[in-house]
Amino acid sequence: MEPGTLISLAAVVAIVTINIAAIGIIPEGRRPQTAMAWLILIVFAPFLGLVAFLFFGSARIGHQRHRQLPAANAVTARQPEALTSKLPDDAPDYLPPIVRLNQRLASMPLAAGNHVTLLPDYQESIDEMIAAIDTAERHVHVEFYIMALDEMTIPFYDALDRATARGVTVRLLFGHLGTRGIPGYKDLKKRLAASDIQWHLMMPLLPLKRRFRRPDLRNHRKLLVVDDVVGFTGSLNLTHPSYNKPKNLAVGRAWVELWMRLEGPVVATIDALFAADWALETSEVLEVEMQAVDQTPHSPRDVVGVHAQLVPSGPGFEAENNLRLFTSLIYSARHRISLTSPYFVPDETLLYAVTTAAQRGVDVELFVSEQADQFMVGHAQASYYRELLEAGVRIWLYPKPFVLHAKHFSIDEDIAVVGTSNMDMRSFALNYEMSLMVPDRGVVERIRVVEDTYRDLSRELLLDEWEERPAGTRFVDNAMRLTATLQ
Repeated sequence: MEPGTLISLAAVVAIVTINIAAIGIIPEGRRPQTAMAWLILIVFAPFLGLVAFLFFGSARIGHQRHRQLPAANAVTARQPEALTSKLPDDAPDYLPPIVRLNQRLASMPLAAGNHVTLLPDYQESIDEMIAAIDTAERHVHVEFYIMALDEMTIPFYDALDRATARGVTVRLLFGHLGTRGIPGYKDLKKRLAASDIQWHLMMPLLPLKRRFRRPDLRNHRKLLVVDDVVGFTGSLNLTHPSYNKPKNLAVGRAWVELWMRLEGPVVATIDALFAADWALETSEVLEVEMQAVDQTPHSPRDVVGVHAQLVPSGPGFEAENNLRLFTSLIYSARHRISLTSPYFVPDETLLYAVTTAAQRGVDVELFVSEQADQFMVGHAQASYYRELLEAGVRIWLYPKPFVLHAKHFSIDEDIAVVGTSNMDMRSFALNYEMSLMVPDRGVVERIRVVEDTYRDLSRELLLDEWEERPAGTRFVDNAMRLTATLQ
């Protein structure tokens, strides 16, 4: 038999073996749609698909991190019973089982007596964090998926330096790959190395130092905690709104965020989440203590006496905590749902929850950017618009060149959820995220003001317009939809 024939025969045998093995291995523990996407890739490109699956097919966090995970999760579970509180007097009847669900999944209690301020302005969000850092007496804990050293953030690092000069312990975590992709990364590391800040990379990918993992797993959380008294979370990354990218600056593209300032017992749960992430990266277990809070409102915009429950999620949890929370609330809505997500690429359960709500008469609206900042995700998201519009969901397109990066939604007049989680399969299955459920009418009223602003600036996408888009665009949308579970 000729050598060429032998090689061809061996290739055929290898391809058949890979395909048969894939059918028996890939579906285990995965959504059918995720498994099907991998199988399609392997059938069309067996060797490339196999290599991609070996690198990206598992959400496991690595042996070393897996060994550290029990200690990290124990931090979140070790919350004082004093945090657990009664439900609000005006709570809807569907709230108690959702509170129990959240606590069962993530070990975080519902906490009462908090102050909440919404911060939709980018510069004000940073100014408020700086002001809080300048009050620190014991510790400052900082965690961002993306950080940068630029004209907007330098005052933030100056405040951290002032804190360490006062003897305050400052601990800082930031995403390795997320931050590495932003201009000025080396300058940021030099500044941190020259400071007294204790800092570490999150989810580092350093093969030469034997720190390897699935490359696209990420800790996407964003938070700041000062003395367990004041906390912040939301969609903001610590960078200039343009992310310092020349192409963004050239066209005036800026990210639009929603940040939240918190005082009260819920801040201890946010710090417990930081402590869990710190333990995961350093093996050091921190103590978290609930602190007394001044009952004087921070500003006239404060909503006081607020209940709140933190819901962390990510590969370290067995269930997709954020997805279960989102779908439970959407199915519970009676007359209005407002969703804001920069990346709306739902799995079947979330898509059915949203479209079912619209079909049973709930007013459902979705705020997204007119122009996506990511090609594949943008087209995958667009592939869902027809189903949403046909079900009766109103889609509002936030004007380009801005990117509506805020991540929040509201249910009736009763509940708001603000956090770091997008409504896409990546955020549900691959990212470490945090979502704050706030069952408070005063907070919902203020969220409504933010949503009204979005609506005033946006234009509505109608089904007739959507049906007229070019055939080539539809093809790309549908192709990218197949990759949605892999992105």
